[in-house]
Amino acid sequence: MTPPLPPLRDSVLPTDGLFGKARSMVFPRVVLAGHAVLEEIGGMCTDFAFPKRGAIVTGPTTFDLAGRRCAELLTAAGFTVTTAIAHEATEAEVDRVDAELAPAQPGFIVAVGGGSKIDIAKVIAGRRHLPFVSVPTSAAHDGISSPRASLHGAKTSSSVEAAVPVGILADTSVIIRAPFRLLASGCADVVSNLTALLDWKLAVRLRNEEYSSTAATLAEYAALEIVDHAAYIKPNLEESAWIAIRPLLVAGISMSVAGSSRPCSGSEHLFSHALDRIARTPALHGEQCGVGAIMMMHLHGGDWRRIQRTLRTLGAPTDAAGLGVSAEEVVRALVEAPKLRPERYTILGVHGLAPAAAERLARTTEVID
Repeated sequence: MTPPLPPLRDSVLPTDGLFGKARSMVFPRVVLAGHAVLEEIGGMCTDFAFPKRGAIVTGPTTFDLAGRRCAELLTAAGFTVTTAIAHEATEAEVDRVDAELAPAQPGFIVAVGGGSKIDIAKVIAGRRHLPFVSVPTSAAHDGISSPRASLHGAKTSSSVEAAVPVGILADTSVIIRAPFRLLASGCADVVSNLTALLDWKLAVRLRNEEYSSTAATLAEYAALEIVDHAAYIKPNLEESAWIAIRPLLVAGISMSVAGSSRPCSGSEHLFSHALDRIARTPALHGEQCGVGAIMMMHLHGGDWRRIQRTLRTLGAPTDAAGLGVSAEEVVRALVEAPKLRPERYTILGVHGLAPAAAERLARTTEVID
């Protein structure tokens, strides 16, 4: 009998000596999560000793929901703030918002909004070397605390390095007012860590990639928290936002520990990015990752029905119809997925699935009829 492989541990030291390896890990300094914590934004920025001029990046809807109140609270705390209304997270929109804020010369940024507004702010903060505070108004994906941002280009989506928030202020009384679909999507995104981690371990075995057991443990913990508590995550229940927000934050932090998005992004994310590119009307990112995780778990030989049951309990899509995409778009996305990031090795391999194999996978896992 072949002896079992040894457990994966944090990356071993290189052969060039004990101190030949270094890794930077940046984490949020303060995290406030709970009911009505939005009122603490002025005190948080004061405690950070931010410069007196700052900026708020928000959206047209989230400005009314929480952005205006943040501006009032920061002004009352003695700050002068400039507000920029941002839209879809594209490379062009990042440049536009950055240019709009430049004349005000802000010393810090507060991002008030969903994933796209936070992604825009964290890219600008990284570009300008400014501290920023993340104030999510929804919990649609794990970007609240992560060092990565998803931007849409002319032809595809990309994940880029960005600033880590120095502070996170997650007001559950605000988050629960967002459409429940967004919360379910965020939970599905975290559940998909289960296949991302299997892909990472596969890449370690076959490609000798670096691995962090600490980051993997955090990402797995986040996913299992959602799996174990899915039945308690329901619409119009503020406790649901509280249950979901902690795993979302932990998932983002796991990426800071790893120094990459590996703990939370694998073949299921490649499928989602491919669907963004192919589908006429893509669904939410987390929704697509959840459906992708069902199929990728089957490829890994794992319990894909467990993921399917969890998503159903959450009210998240489990098939093409739920995503609002066609069977043909699902199959094509499976075929095209590994071509989007050829450097990221996953269960899909280098060349991807043959169309017939992709269709069989989608049918076997009940993603298409």
